[in-house]
Amino acid sequence: MMTSQFLWYIPNTVQPGHRGDDTTSGWGSIEYSTELARTAEAHGWGGALLGTGWGRPDTFTVATALAARTTTFKPLIAVRPGYWQPANFASAAATLDQLSRGRVLVNIVSGLDTPAAYGDTTVDPAARYARTQEFLHLVRRLWTEENVTFHGEHFQVTGSTVSQRPYVTAERAHPALYFGGASEAAERVSAAEADVQLFWGEPLDGIAERIARLEELSEQVGRRHVPLEYGLRITTVVRDTTEEAWRAAEEKVAKLAADAGEIDTWMGNRKTAVGQRRLLDLTERGEVLDTCLYTAPGRFGAGGAATTWLVGSPDDVAAALNAYRALGITHFVLSDTPYKEETRRIGDQLLRRLREA
Repeated sequence: MMTSQFLWYIPNTVQPGHRGDDTTSGWGSIEYSTELARTAEAHGWGGALLGTGWGRPDTFTVATALAARTTTFKPLIAVRPGYWQPANFASAAATLDQLSRGRVLVNIVSGLDTPAAYGDTTVDPAARYARTQEFLHLVRRLWTEENVTFHGEHFQVTGSTVSQRPYVTAERAHPALYFGGASEAAERVSAAEADVQLFWGEPLDGIAERIARLEELSEQVGRRHVPLEYGLRITTVVRDTTEEAWRAAEEKVAKLAADAGEIDTWMGNRKTAVGQRRLLDLTERGEVLDTCLYTAPGRFGAGGAATTWLVGSPDDVAAALNAYRALGITHFVLSDTPYKEETRRIGDQLLRRLREA
């Protein structure tokens, strides 16, 4: 079995209460963000995904600060092609990768995010994915080639060289490029240009089907890079016993249900994005799928990686995650709230079991 990477999640917001977190102060401060990152570092996590969105702190800036204040923590930096030009981003990321000695990871996000607020006029889904594919293609070239000339539909550079290249090791030539999306257009982008395809928490049969399709697409599009790897971004509710975990999960869902009228619209594209619809449709198959995949949160306004949860004891959730590993998943981005408390609990109780498997 290939070596797996285990990352946590830092929401990167100035507003308290994200996904039920009970910390009321410190959000957006360097002190609290550093505390979250160092807690992850101390409890076995390789790093953390840093959330992005217009109106939140700038993700790249936060990642730079956290890299400077940690020693092994790898920020998985979520970026949007609509925010960045690829040459500008390639240079910034390569610089940070050198300064952090190879700790940069990149998550490319294509979904809509109040584009008018930051001047993005590309809103058609097909055009956004075409732009993302050019972005990935060009960033990789700028990291690995000199004097790059590229004239695409969305981006152009002439004679461009990134003077400080990424930090090269025996394992990687540049930061890994993560990408998500469940539509046909998104999967073609992953098959052609991503390093890691991130899935949300679907049942095993759905993930197996998508991996098989991506393997076929990789051949169809003539993939020029090393084989695509796969990752899972999911919420994990872990307690000492199975019974305690399900009691905690049901209490969380009851709170979601009580607040559903207030939070149902928090994700503007929750009813149109293909990946989100796939998760919401799971409730029709049952409240608990596979061994411990809980679909109820999506019925009461939860979205994204919080739509479905793996619930159980450390052994229960480790077994569920190992079943995904058996399908070929090697990158895991886990989370639960309260973030700091669960960083410790899940790191201490779950990661040891996963690394011993």
